Amino acid sequence: MSNAHDEPGHVRDTIRMSYATLIPVSEYLTASYEPDRDYIDGELQDRNWGELSHGLLQGIIGSTFHVNRRAWQIVAGIAMRVQVAATRYRIPDVCVLRRSDPADDIVKTPPLICIEVLSPDDRMQRVQERFEDYAKMGVEYLWLFDPIRRQAWAVLPGGSQTRVEGEFTVPGTPIRIGLAEVFAELDDMQSQG
Repeated sequence: MSNAHDEPGHVRDTIRMSYATLIPVSEYLTASYEPDRDYIDGELQDRNWGELSHGLLQGIIGSTFHVNRRAWQIVAGIAMRVQVAATRYRIPDVCVLRRSDPADDIVKTPPLICIEVLSPDDRMQRVQERFEDYAKMGVEYLWLFDPIRRQAWAVLPGGSQTRVEGEFTVPGTPIRIGLAEVFAELDDMQSQG
């Protein structure tokens, strides 16, 4: 995958880190942020929320899981806090839990799937760090969508990525996300604007 977005994000990250203030996890857990932020070892980290294509694709994926939640025996949410380690909280674009997982306000049980949707300003290094945290937590399936290029990847242990052409599936379950359908829906929604 291209690192075309590395430079602008790098400048912004350098600026942000130069004035980062560490806060205790207890403060993070009782505060509300608009939009919500990742919490990494005492530092609040802004997330790239993207533009129209990011939000639309995030909604399409989330609604696909929601509509199929009973048949697939899952619960899915958009932008939910996930405690990936004692002092690390991530907010995946879409998080898919097994229906049998605890219904905690903050996800502490490894989700079945964590999905990230690339934004124009995302840096691949930061995206890879997010997936590393999910993998260390024990998340089984890591999926990455690019709404601009209309491409998707499965992120494998160790951070390597395999481009997915037809559909994402979870073996042993009826879960199926057809990429042609998802991107066709995105095209349709964008043509309405």
